This record gives sequence, structure tokens and C-alpha cells, in this order.
Amino acid sequence: MELHDGEIDSQIHQSCVTTSMTPDLPLTLVDKPNKRRRKKSIVWDYFTVQTVEDGCIRAYCNQCNKSFAYITGSKLAGTSHLKRHIALGICPVSRERNQSNCAPTTFTNGNAANPPRKRYRATPTFVSIPFDQNRCNHDIAIMIIMHEYPLDMVEQAGFIDFVRSLQPQFNMMSYATVQEECTSIYLREKESLLNFVCGIPSRISLSLDVWISSDTTCYVFLKGHFIDNNWNSHCLMLNVVRIPSLKDDALNLAVLTCVSNWRLDGRVFAFTVDQSFLSDTLARNFRTFLVANDPNFLNGQLLLGNCLAQVLCQLAQSALSSMSEVVWKIRESVKYVKTSFVREEKFLELKGQLQVPCTKELSIDNQTKWDTTFHMLTAACELKEVFLYLKESEPTNEPDPSNELSISTDDWKVAETLCTYLKYFFDVANILTSPCYPTANVFFPEVSKIQTELTNASMSQDPLVRDMTKPLKDKFDKYWNDSCLVLAMAVVMDPRYKLKLVKFIFSKVFVQNEEDWTRIVDYGLRDLFLQYTMETLTLSESFGEDGNIDISINETHQEEHQGEIYLTTGDGLSDFDVYISEISENEQTKSELDRYLEEELFPKSQEFDVLSWWRLNRYQYPTLSKMAYDILSMPVSTVPHDSVFDTEIQRIDSYRRSLPPAILEALICTRDWLRYGSLLSPSPSTEMSDAIVKREI
Repeated sequence: MELHDGEIDSQIHQSCVTTSMTPDLPLTLVDKPNKRRRKKSIVWDYFTVQTVEDGCIRAYCNQCNKSFAYITGSKLAGTSHLKRHIALGICPVSRERNQSNCAPTTFTNGNAANPPRKRYRATPTFVSIPFDQNRCNHDIAIMIIMHEYPLDMVEQAGFIDFVRSLQPQFNMMSYATVQEECTSIYLREKESLLNFVCGIPSRISLSLDVWISSDTTCYVFLKGHFIDNNWNSHCLMLNVVRIPSLKDDALNLAVLTCVSNWRLDGRVFAFTVDQSFLSDTLARNFRTFLVANDPNFLNGQLLLGNCLAQVLCQLAQSALSSMSEVVWKIRESVKYVKTSFVREEKFLELKGQLQVPCTKELSIDNQTKWDTTFHMLTAACELKEVFLYLKESEPTNEPDPSNELSISTDDWKVAETLCTYLKYFFDVANILTSPCYPTANVFFPEVSKIQTELTNASMSQDPLVRDMTKPLKDKFDKYWNDSCLVLAMAVVMDPRYKLKLVKFIFSKVFVQNEEDWTRIVDYGLRDLFLQYTMETLTLSESFGEDGNIDISINETHQEEHQGEIYLTTGDGLSDFDVYISEISENEQTKSELDRYLEEELFPKSQEFDVLSWWRLNRYQYPTLSKMAYDILSMPVSTVPHDSVFDTEIQRIDSYRRSLPPAILEALICTRDWLRYGSLLSPSPSTEMSDAIVKREI
């Protein structure tokens, strides 16, 4: 009769306890005599059991003397973990003996070469998985890239021991080997991405961010923003270029490197940069360079835009700095509560007694992220009544350290006013924190709201509001004037708003000359549409030196014969035929834009996806959809989505600074591409968005 492993081990256990260890075991185990002795499990060729204390027996490895649980009270641990210790090479002595073998030792009756005497239970973690050194090298390189581990970790003793305990056959990589593997992955991914970028119909917009190292060396991060054939939006790192300083030639060289590497000559549509580190002269020279090296629409007005995230950060810092004394008092009050368990419990008790309807949690801010300061102030303002009662409940014989809780009524008014305007900045910046880069159409209503509120507040009769917001408006005016046209054109590409929203908002922002500003946007759209039309249609047109279009009439309406011009028809209405032909051609070039603007607005819904709408309507508006490709992908920010609220300059750490520039670029770009995932896979929300759009249509 065959017995399973568990039955064999149970019989072995009973045999052991009844012969040599009876005095040390509970009666429940001793009273059951073993009538038939079974053959011992092979594992006992490598382990010896010893009694540690009453009711506790441990198994000791005969080779490394490591102990394992076997019997504790009435619980039997079994032998599977003992088998793994030997069979998988976990035992260091056994591993050293079998280091030269290519496969784990198969243990039988003392003979490793013979087939096993009995079948062990399958362990899914290692059974039927062949060892592949190249695959392991690749996986380690991917791990280092994804988690930004140092390359020399493969030579660290702790990591080497850990890997060998998992897989003794693995030959550890050297620093040079892992560097080559990372570079190889980068080159493969770059080739795939380059083929993808070259195959899309749209232009590419670029964003430029600058990081600084401790030795003041600058690192230029260049990202590409575009929409693919399936109307999926992409934002991918293209280059990381190290430059000695922020000078014209250095920045120009970084941009030229990107354009050359990714074959973007004549394909750059818009360029966004944090202009806070550019002087007026440098910004002007940079714009001239971009226009000279890449034919551009609208006289270069789209080529150089400012970073919205940095503008909002500067506004928030300026507002907080202007009211720094009140901010400091509230911060110290919050610390006073949060740094004492007793005071915090008392605070929460008072909040419950006063029934303060506040759902926000009181927290100390991180002064390197301005949104945490905003949340701290907002929560404190809602809980100001609790702060007041907490101060009154403090024992009078105990001093109030640093007078933390001495916040006056005027101070609370200042804090509430400050939070009102920080909320406008936060709402817009929060859009930029989405992992999926937002399309450009969403920003015009939000940015115009800031402009409107600051304009009204700067003329307020309340001196507190006026004095706080007047400097903020002066700062924001520059961004609004530079970006107004671009953002307005982007929202026109949203079928829910079109030009009607632009007129409505301009009527509030520009009370006296709203029509002039609306006309500028309208002219800009038609100018851009005309240039896209010329690229799309095959027309017999030639451009004069002054930029005007001259249409050769003999190619469209007349024929030339022996030096004289003859009309193609002879019914006396040839001039009418010419007129009808001209009208038809004019309608063909501009009716698509006019038809789009004149159609009813698409119903607004929270789940609306503008890219899905254009994907479904691209055949109805073939030329306009090409404009939408490029306009909707324009970047408004240069910083990563997880750094939108940072108040400090992005810095390169000492480890990254020590890497060669090519390796640093390979690691950063590849990590971005791997995190982004497959370029060819559609967005998860594509089908749902299409269904919503079709239902509304």
C-alpha cells in the first residue's frame, strides 16, 4: 500500500517520538504506539531532530546547522520547508558544493544521479521554469531603470548574496555590463518610438524644462507632445541635454539636438518653456532662433509659450509672502496643536462640542509645496472657532509658548481673503497634476477666471483685497497677454464652446474692446486654417514677395492660344462662369471652418472627451481635424505632473551628476517610456468616450 508524503512523514514522526524522545513529549503524542515502522523520508538524510524545550522539537541541517520548526506542542510543521532548504540550494554549504552544476540537485537515496524515488509536491515558483541568464540581466536592468537604483548596486555585497540565495546559477553582472544592458534597452525603445513619431500625421509640440546641479551645471529636459493616428494624446521625454549655462548658444544647441535626433525639421508646432529663468533678451533671441530654424504659423506667436505651472507657483508664493506674518501665526498654531497628543485630543473634543462642520484635516504644511500651505490655511480658517476656544481653555497659570495662539479677528480675515485667491490658482494647477496630460482646450475658461477675478479685485474698495491682488494682477497680465490667443484658439476646437465662449469671456475681461480681441482670435483661426488648407489641397498658387496669394487665372478659367487669352466658353456668360468658379473655390477653402463654427454647440457632459469627438468627425472636417491634432496637443506646462506645486528649483542629485551625459539621458528617457507603456495601445476610456459622443450625436 502506497502512502502520501504527509502519511510517510507522520509515521516517521511517530517512530521518532516513541523511540528516543518519549519523556519530552506530551501524552497525546506518546500514547499512540507505532505498530508498523515505515521507511524514513529522504529529508532525514540531511536533518536531525532535537528537543529544544517541552513540546518543542526543531530540525537541524546536518550541513549548515541551521534550525527549522518541526513540532510545536501538538502542531506538526511538516517537511516541505526542509526539502526546499536542500533542493533549491538555500543551504550555503550545499550551494557551494553544487556551484559548478547547471541544475539544482535532485535528491534520492543518497544518489543525486538517479531519478527520484518518489514524487514531491509541485512548487509553482520554480518548477518547469528554465534558467535564462540573458533574461535575468534584462530584468535587473529594467528594475534599475524603473526604480532609479544606482548602477553599481549589482556589485554591492548585500545584493549579490540576495540574488545568489534566489538563484545560485546566476552570474552577477558588473557595472559595465549593466550599463551596456541599460543602453541597449534605451536604443531599442528609442528606435521604436522614432518609427512611431515619424508615422503620425500631426506636428510635434515641445516643452523645455531646466534642472540645476550643485555645481550650477544645467540639464535641459525636452518633452514631445502630440496626438497619434488613433487620437490618443502623448507626452514623452525626448532628450536630456547637459549644458554649462543658460546662454543662447547652449539652449539653441539643446533644441537643435532634439530636432535632429527625432527628425522634427519643419514639424515643430509650438514650444513652451519656463520663462522665469530667461531674461527678456534671452527670450527674444530664443524666439528668433526658433522662427529662423523652423517655418512657423502666425508669425511665431505659437512658438514660445510660458509655463503655466510656474506662473501659478510664482503668484501663490507672492501672495503667501505678502501675508507672511499671518501665515506664520497660523502655522505655529497648527504645530502647537499637532505636536501634542493631549492638545490634539482636546482640539478634536472641542470641535465635536462646537459642532464645527469641517471635513478637512488639520495638518502642518510642507513649505516646499505651496498647495500644502493652502490646505493648512483653509482647514485652519474653517476651524478658527475651535482655536479660539482652545486658547480660552488653556490653564492661565501655564505660559503660552511663543504666543502661538494669538490670532486676532483681523488675522483670520486676512487668511480667509488669502485662501479665496489661492483657491483660483489651486484649481487651475490641480488640472496639471493628472497623469494623463490634459488637452489645451480645458485651460482657457480657468485661466480667464483668474484674469477676471484679479482684475475686479485690483479695483476693489476694500484696501486689503486691493493691496493683496494688485501685484498679483500685474504679474499675471504678462502671461495672459502672451497666452490669450493660443488658449482661445484651443477652446474653439472644443465643440461644446467654439467661438461663442471666447466672445462671452472677452466681454467680461475686455469690457470696452471685446470685439477687437474676438476679431484677433477669429483672424488667427482663419489664417491658420488657410495654411492647413494649402498643405492639404493641390492648388495652382504662387506666393508673391509680399506674402499675398496670386492665383494664375489661365490655369483655372482660361486657355492660352497663340499669345492671346481666350475664354473657354462662348455662350456670352463666360464671365459668370468665372465668377461661379471663384465662389466655389472660396467656399471650398473656408466653408469647412464656417460650417463648424455655425453649427449648434455640442451638449455639455462631464464625461465628454474632445479627442473622441474629433476622431468620430474627422471625415466631416478633414482639414479642421488636422488643425485640432496640433492645437489640442499644445503644452501649457513644462514640469512633471507630480512637481506642479513645488516651490524649489528642480535639482539633479550628486549620483545623477556623476553619470556620463549619454547614460543619464538613456536612464531618464527609458524610465519615462517604460512608465508610459505601449504607444500603440488605445486609451482605456476610448470606447466609453466614443459611446458617449455617439449617444449625444
